[in-house]
Amino acid sequence: MTFQSAFAASESLAIPGLDPGWIRDAVGRALDEDLGAAPGRDVTTQATVPTTATGVAHLVAREAGVVAGLVVVAEVLNQVAERLALPVAVVDLVVPDGAAVGPGEVLAVLTGRVQVLLVAERTLLNLASRASGVATHTRRWADALAGSGARVLDTRKTTPGLRALEKYAVRCGGGTNKRLGLYDVAMVKDNHVVAAGSVAGAVAAVRERFPDVVVQVEADTLDQALEAVAAGATFLLLDNMATPLLAHVVAAVRALEATRGPIELEATGNLTLDRAAEVAATGVDYLSVGALTHSSPILDLALDLQP
Repeated sequence: MTFQSAFAASESLAIPGLDPGWIRDAVGRALDEDLGAAPGRDVTTQATVPTTATGVAHLVAREAGVVAGLVVVAEVLNQVAERLALPVAVVDLVVPDGAAVGPGEVLAVLTGRVQVLLVAERTLLNLASRASGVATHTRRWADALAGSGARVLDTRKTTPGLRALEKYAVRCGGGTNKRLGLYDVAMVKDNHVVAAGSVAGAVAAVRERFPDVVVQVEADTLDQALEAVAAGATFLLLDNMATPLLAHVVAAVRALEATRGPIELEATGNLTLDRAAEVAATGVDYLSVGALTHSSPILDLALDLQP
């Protein structure tokens, strides 16, 4: 799915990869990690804050960036309230996921029992800060590719257990999701070719066993790219190619499209923001960047209890 707009992302939880069931389960695991097995406890908050105390807290951006993951905030608060047997807090989202925000900007206003707000604080910040960091990094790539016709893709190099959230964050930042896992797209890489004996053998084996999936083939050289096209591949990963070689391979493959039909081309490996424009200028359709999810720093968010 290609991200359409920040507002559209905030309007529905039915975005592929981030459904309410996933949010519920992920939040439950995160709270177990922080509080201990359900219902768990926060020994500091429960000792120092009366159960009857009410208050208001602001979720605030401490730095500029693109926010994502705000859709999980209410679920964190709801589950904490249930564990503490206290009333549910009210969440007023001020900005949608995908919005660009500045330092000091209020993202959401949380109203309810202070125990609920404080027990939920770190879990909701961990999830939203992580997602917002991915969205912020992705937006830099999307901006670098603006007008080129190429799009930035994520990869499977995600935090275990948080793939759905991180890929959602990529969409919020203006990027595009590649495959969600090993189950939805076949990606024939060098080890598969060795195991199958050839590119053609690997492609044929996948199509015979799983005829419903898209087959993508990795190529490191022009010869490998041409072999993959001859085997019937319609999506090539052009891996770790210097820009001149990449441009040469793209031109050679595009020349075959008149007889072979459209072939999607992805540049991957050792890509940096400094190279983004020149790589896009070779004519590839996509740049895949594992760093979107494996190396993005968090966006600094805070929860401020109001006096």
